[in-house]
Amino acid sequence: MSLLTVSGLTKRFGGVVANRDISFTVRPGELVGVIGPNGAGKSTLFDVITGFARPDSGTVHVDGHDVTRLRPDQICRLGVARTFQKLRPFHGMTTLENVMIGAFGRTNDVNAARRAAWEALERVGLGDRADAHARGLSTGQRKRLELARALATGPRLLLLDEVTGGVDPGAIPGLIALVRELHARGLALVVIEHNMGVIMDIAQRVVALQLGEVIADAPPADIMRDQRVIDAYLGEAWRV
Repeated sequence: MSLLTVSGLTKRFGGVVANRDISFTVRPGELVGVIGPNGAGKSTLFDVITGFARPDSGTVHVDGHDVTRLRPDQICRLGVARTFQKLRPFHGMTTLENVMIGAFGRTNDVNAARRAAWEALERVGLGDRADAHARGLSTGQRKRLELARALATGPRLLLLDEVTGGVDPGAIPGLIALVRELHARGLALVVIEHNMGVIMDIAQRVVALQLGEVIADAPPADIMRDQRVIDAYLGEAWRV
């Protein structure tokens, strides 16, 4: 059974079609990459799946439940969490307090939220920065903070929007190791990533978008041989 099922999803902004008839599934414990050029509709797809935008047509099901018209908090309580491409932590709050906000998605108890936040911070390697204010974190650390806040909600499915984007190259291996670890623990992940070396290395399957449409859905090795993906995004240098 699929954990996530996206069927015929279309999202328009006026005359612009950001997503057009998108369909794909994610099985429990699977790691799926999403690729495509800027403007292909990747982040909009995440917005629709997680309830931040309403589709014009199509459906989203999580573990058999229709979540198409649910609010983000309702979808989160069903076990779906996400990170965002643009990092917007609460700068005036500590790292721990930032992550507690995510934990309050599953509990109203302050002590339980604090424990969940501590566990999430330890999991992403920020346990020693729990009392630091978010404004003092590096970009790589803020990416980890975003991950921790999402993990504190207790997800079964985690959507990552450019987890290595804008990060110092030296911090990328650690972030990728963290994604691998989360996947190894049984978490299902859908990862938007422009670093093709990363996505081809970690993804079990890749969904390629172009102008809001799915042009390929296949294992990485097949994606690198797909002429539509090469023409739209990869370029001939990636042909194998």
